[in-house]
Amino acid sequence: MNDDRQQAAARSDPAILEIADWIADPVAPGDFPKAQIRFRNDRAAREVGLAGLSDERWAAHFGRFEPLEGNLPQPLALRYHGHQFRVYNPEIGDGRGFLFAQLRSRDGRLLDLGTKGSGTTPYSRAGDGRLTLKGAVREILATEMLEALGVNTSRTFSVIETGEQLWRNDEPSPTRSAVMVRLSHSHIRIGSFQRLLAHEQADEMEQLVDYCLRHFPGPPPPEDAPARDEPAIRLMHQVTERMADLAASYMVAGFVHGVLNTDNMNVTGESFDYGPWRWLPSWDPGFTAAYFDHAGLYAFGRQPEAIHWNCGQLAVALRLLAESDPLVAALNRFPDLYMAAVARRWCWRLGVSSRGAEADGALVAACEKAMRESGEGPDAFFFRMRGGIARGDLPADIASDLADALADYEPADSSHAYWSDEAPQSMLIEEVEAIWSAIDERDDWQPLEGKVAALRRMGEAHGPAPVPAGHALMHEPADP
Repeated sequence: MNDDRQQAAARSDPAILEIADWIADPVAPGDFPKAQIRFRNDRAAREVGLAGLSDERWAAHFGRFEPLEGNLPQPLALRYHGHQFRVYNPEIGDGRGFLFAQLRSRDGRLLDLGTKGSGTTPYSRAGDGRLTLKGAVREILATEMLEALGVNTSRTFSVIETGEQLWRNDEPSPTRSAVMVRLSHSHIRIGSFQRLLAHEQADEMEQLVDYCLRHFPGPPPPEDAPARDEPAIRLMHQVTERMADLAASYMVAGFVHGVLNTDNMNVTGESFDYGPWRWLPSWDPGFTAAYFDHAGLYAFGRQPEAIHWNCGQLAVALRLLAESDPLVAALNRFPDLYMAAVARRWCWRLGVSSRGAEADGALVAACEKAMRESGEGPDAFFFRMRGGIARGDLPADIASDLADALADYEPADSSHAYWSDEAPQSMLIEEVEAIWSAIDERDDWQPLEGKVAALRRMGEAHGPAPVPAGHALMHEPADP
């Protein structure tokens, strides 16, 4: 398919223009010395009609940021505030990124193409607006691993090396530069609402609530929910459900995001903006990802608490439109929604069919106990126990407890050849550094390409991922 036809297939829908006057600032992209494609996600591009772009046009759009036909005429740096490690900061916004385009996917969802490392904006403060190539490579690895493990995540759409030398205090410098594009359902953050509260912009808050309900539809609140027909209350229920599911997905994946600030939480409940992330080497609730998280605020085991707290900040912001009691009622659903999501996702990753809340809760507890006592990491544990059948030897007492917990569970399909591999795919920091070293020292991209292929194979082996909670399909998918 030629580029012109492919452009026509892309369903541009710059809906953000409805509210752009007060939620964003038009900006210009950085002027980079070169635009060398290092990663293009054609699997994701097919969803939005852009997989047929030639490399030349791909680089023009996602390295030089020439507008897509019928889309935003100029990139938009979004305005927002946020709590950063629980300290409120009104001086933030898109400081090294912008919203480049919005498209409709085949299933009718509104999807954003947003950037990282695309140059300075009014919110850059003392930053250079750039992204290291290593940071972009790490983002590829994080999003591919998370997608394979069923997490509702942004996807790395494009990485283009830009030919600049960057200096950073926390890694060897000078280092290579890149600009990254992510595909995400939304870049409307909890911090977007916090900014409107800070400026007491009730009219704009009403418009933003309406925008979110129309473009990111979800299920209605429970029948007995107070004030369930009020738009702000409906949105609060939807975001609470989405965030509870996001927290559960992190725990089941054994993933530590590292920086769960309110400006890193979007209202569609997607995980995004990966900096100091890590996967667990062992089941340790105190494990942290960020070297600067001295108090362990965003440690692995505290992530559900952190995300729940962030939902609370949305409720505070929505007090500009609604009474406290119905907002608190929505927020109080989080613990039960979280536990239900953990059970659902745990059974999926383990490869067994759910037996209900009580049995699934006991199963999760038995598995966590086994990992703590054996020291086995979650990647190895879930691989070993796929379908509820232990592969290899376990200590007798651990094996007995697991056998009891799994006694009546039906195994899911585990016929994929991946489950016969010698070892599971994982994403521990040592492998991440080795992949980067091959690029940095020899310009060898094969280890990265091989890892992406291996992670996608793992995703295929797990089967269709759990449907993210708190969403509703806008209409039936289009025909191929």
